[in-house]
Amino acid sequence: MASLQASPPLKALVVFRNRIHKELIRSIHVYQLEGGAEEVVEREYLFLENLEYEEMKFLGKVFTLQKFDVSAHFAGMANGVWDCIYVFNMDLDKQPNLEMIPEDLSITRNPKLASIPSLSNDLEMIFKLGHKIECGDPSKVLPEEGEEIHSDVGHLTQRAQHVPVLDLNSLPCSGSDNEENNQNAAGVVEKKQKRAATKDIARLALEDLAKYFDLPIIEASKNLKVGLTVLKKKCREFGIPRWPHRKIKSLDSLIQDLQSTPIFRSHLLANGF
Repeated sequence: MASLQASPPLKALVVFRNRIHKELIRSIHVYQLEGGAEEVVEREYLFLENLEYEEMKFLGKVFTLQKFDVSAHFAGMANGVWDCIYVFNMDLDKQPNLEMIPEDLSITRNPKLASIPSLSNDLEMIFKLGHKIECGDPSKVLPEEGEEIHSDVGHLTQRAQHVPVLDLNSLPCSGSDNEENNQNAAGVVEKKQKRAATKDIARLALEDLAKYFDLPIIEASKNLKVGLTVLKKKCREFGIPRWPHRKIKSLDSLIQDLQSTPIFRSHLLANGF
């Protein structure tokens, strides 16, 4: 593997594949510099099937001629002859889903990535972040109820209080916590929340979400049988900054207003509609 100087912390990574020459890969790396500044680097690679991958001599900017907006990109979008195949944005995707990484960009399934460390090092950072969250970070695990916590200041000992666990896979439920507590106190059996299986959540594709873009996000989450938090997380994975229901509704209203104008009606009559 070629030697590579350590890069600043990665903030975002967007990868494109050329639709005509599929062996051509372009990537935009956004690094966090000291003082809050950012460095945007555009690179091009050659993914040859029977040879090692190669970083090409940079021939000029394609995507970064103007200010590059990471939040405006999502996997599946087209930009000229380039198709976006992967987006990682630390601002929106602090918990990267490793299943969303294409096989060509998976450091565990594609050993040829080792020949292009300028890309594989950043992909490895994303993998470690996602793997750390999936497996659980021991530093963030809460102690069991009643377990003693020893403070470093004055060696004080206190009891850990019970912390309720929020089920991110459950459907949104109505009613306040106080009402639920009152029901439990009265001996009313609380109905179990309907959980969405983890494998079903992982299989949710952009096409599944698009079926419910015309609905409010709460109704969409019920139809998809996932919790609101899970649905918002899936939106971030697909590069959707806001649920598009309101924008679609606004466009529909605009179209209806245009159709009601005399000019539009006369145009339809002139064309035999």
